[in-house]
Amino acid sequence: MKKSIYTLAALGIMLSSCESMDLEPKAQGNSASWYSNETELEMAVNEFYILGYWNQPLEGSEQWTDNFTYRNQNRNPGSNGTVLDGTLNGQQWEVYSLWQQSYKLIARANSLLNNYHRAEGKVAPSKLNRYVGEAYFARACKYAELTCYYGDVPYMTGLETISEATQKTRMPKEEVRKLAYEDFDKAIEYLPVDYGTAAVHFTKGAALAMKARFALYFGDYETAAKSAKACMDLGIYSLEPDYGKLFLQSTKENPEKIFVIPRSIVDDVILDAWYVNNGLPRNAGGYGSDNPSWDLLAAYLCTDGLPIDESSLFNPRNPFENRDPRCTMTIVEFGTEHCGFEYNPRPDVKQVMNYTTGKMQSNQDNRAVAQYASFNGLIWKKGIDASWTENGKKVERDYMIMRYADVLLMYAEAKIELNQIDESVVNAINTVRARAYGLQAANTTMYPAVEMGDQATMRKAVRIERRMELANEGLRYMDLIRWNLAEKALNGYNYINLQPSDCLEKVVKKDLWLWGMTPQIDEDGLADFSALYNAGLCGLGAKRVFPAHQMLWPIPTYDRQLCPNLTNNPGY
Repeated sequence: MKKSIYTLAALGIMLSSCESMDLEPKAQGNSASWYSNETELEMAVNEFYILGYWNQPLEGSEQWTDNFTYRNQNRNPGSNGTVLDGTLNGQQWEVYSLWQQSYKLIARANSLLNNYHRAEGKVAPSKLNRYVGEAYFARACKYAELTCYYGDVPYMTGLETISEATQKTRMPKEEVRKLAYEDFDKAIEYLPVDYGTAAVHFTKGAALAMKARFALYFGDYETAAKSAKACMDLGIYSLEPDYGKLFLQSTKENPEKIFVIPRSIVDDVILDAWYVNNGLPRNAGGYGSDNPSWDLLAAYLCTDGLPIDESSLFNPRNPFENRDPRCTMTIVEFGTEHCGFEYNPRPDVKQVMNYTTGKMQSNQDNRAVAQYASFNGLIWKKGIDASWTENGKKVERDYMIMRYADVLLMYAEAKIELNQIDESVVNAINTVRARAYGLQAANTTMYPAVEMGDQATMRKAVRIERRMELANEGLRYMDLIRWNLAEKALNGYNYINLQPSDCLEKVVKKDLWLWGMTPQIDEDGLADFSALYNAGLCGLGAKRVFPAHQMLWPIPTYDRQLCPNLTNNPGY
């Protein structure tokens, strides 16, 4: 019997163990006889949905962007370097984890694709095709994602021996992407549109949408537009009317959700406590340390559809006023209720309302009271509510990988890049924007609708829309990479408030809170706070450093040591 391994990354673990050389995947039984009936196939396919295979890198990658700040430093748990201090290396946790988890899932998919024939004649063809389609979908997603982050990568479709695995080289990314497209097409062919009342698995819509996403990342706009349009034409997806509601843990099945991995408190599949505690405000028992950046707050358009430095509606003393509704659905507005408490980080607001008790209490979200409260005054609202404090802070918010609003914006962007701008493009963007205002796209006089323009104008419009719509969903990093804006957006500083006493004297008492002047917005929608800093009205937080070579990640060091034919990317 041919022994198999899961991944290149797992090879080192196997070779380092002196206790056993039995390398059969324990969850899949003996590979000589497994996959021979429906029960075994179902068990094998269920393994594709392990959360750890999918939540890297989306769930957490916002911290690598200009949408995010963590107190006054760049945050990176469990490693010595960070994506935003210019020291990315092959030993870093993010680099290794994405590689390892991707190849583990690829190995599971390969195992099924190499052995499902054993069940032919025993399992209904339609169900067998579904299992095969799920394997193709998983493999396609992981290979496509690997090329986005690492470029050329090893490509495997079989079960490798140890000797074969150690001799692997990197296949050119263009070839890997072509093979990923082929897998997506097979998944699209085999997967059902829906599962009725059965447990939700990968669907035809998910395969079309994910193919569109990766085609957009590859700069293949024709394929992206075609795949996104095919997903739209299925006619089964629509936008949730309430933008804020969509992201709450209480919102389960929803026609906007295309590809999600459900969480469940009952099954002990919950949001990591680290994210929960850092997302909750301090008054509600959290740390309030994962914070939206000032850059993000400045990015939301005003209700007249203009950026803040062009709109007469913008007031830097109240930056939440007259803004696109998604601003206050994403970032907690000062003086409003959040998680049962008034949120107000002003240094002179020492007491806030506890809406549960109906009494005023000490304001732990004020740095003058609690020194580690948000350093820039901002905290996330999107997807966070008082239910996060219940059940011992166990949160079962779905891990959302793809939703319909993203499909609409991908379609619009692809058509814009092809310079095929028509009413369908304008309508796709306006459908997303109008929802934020609680309206239908056709009511163009009641919200700042996008009007048809030339390619440069429309490109700017759809990029701004993506940032407002998709903030804190893990998509900003790859958007910056593919737009060639990463070096520009990710080199600079996170800006924060002055120390409480200085902020009180220089900002609050002079009626200059939050911002003493309007930051300027450049042609790429990026904010400039240097004038505010030079006037002594704010401080500097973490410096972001993103060298050019980090557009591609390094190949994990351990795998290169085990597999000497694996070259590294330039700059590492």
